[in-house]
Amino acid sequence: MTIFNDLTHARMRGHEPNPPLSTTPDEGGTTWANLSNRDPLVRTLIEATRTAGALALSFFRSGEKTSASISHKAGGSPVTEADEAVNRYLEQELRKAVPSAAWLSEESDDSSERLAQDLVLVVDPIDGTRGFVAGIPTWAVAVALVYRSRPVIGIIHAPAVEQTYVAVKNCGARLNDVEIHVSDRANLTAAAKVTGPQPLTQNLRRAGLDFDLLPRIPSLALRIAYVAAGTLDAALVSENSHDWDIAAADLIVQEAGGRLATLAGEVPMYNRRDTRHGRLVAAPLPIVAEIHAALSRA
Repeated sequence: MTIFNDLTHARMRGHEPNPPLSTTPDEGGTTWANLSNRDPLVRTLIEATRTAGALALSFFRSGEKTSASISHKAGGSPVTEADEAVNRYLEQELRKAVPSAAWLSEESDDSSERLAQDLVLVVDPIDGTRGFVAGIPTWAVAVALVYRSRPVIGIIHAPAVEQTYVAVKNCGARLNDVEIHVSDRANLTAAAKVTGPQPLTQNLRRAGLDFDLLPRIPSLALRIAYVAAGTLDAALVSENSHDWDIAAADLIVQEAGGRLATLAGEVPMYNRRDTRHGRLVAAPLPIVAEIHAALSRA
């Protein structure tokens, strides 16, 4: 599915279409196509994510280095005892809530068994660990429930800034239980607020687009969620983000009326063998199309 077909249909019908999901009930009678914000499962996942955020917050020191012990993965990225504690808690609670779902987390060993499952819980215990370690408050716990390669529930909880973003497929997106929408900006101008890695933003400027470049946000999930809330007009994502970085935010920005897409206009697919993604943009639909057109011309 590309952004350009969706944009045409949205203009014709007055809203953004969503591809149909199976209506076959899962274990316990849950129908993944017909979840709502009031569904007990949704509330359970939100509560678990918020509790996980409180656990991480106990290690956080605003403006100072975390109290958590720190080690480093292969490649040098940090992982703290807070990441690991949150991961253990969420795996216990979320798997109890959705026993039929496979598990995919940044802080767990991956298993190819998930590829045979329709449902998978996709988790980043602390998205923006470097910022968390340094005392920067814009980090988050991200949880998504993915059904047949696309998210149906997305939750991003940023306890240090007291923000909880939630989306359920076909039910809109909310911030602290208030409905949110992407900005109504139709194209990038000098007043447009954009954030992202410098090489990508430089490419856009060389392609003739203008915007106000804001500092990068440590949490990639929050960067995209800010687009959903209209705080940013566009957020750019460099190569090699993983499912756990973006799955929850993907649904949140879509349900807020925008889109997370590749620079060619394709929506990301999840629970594949390779969890990595290429360069992405999150923005209102016309801006995603504008960026694609500008880069194509360049």
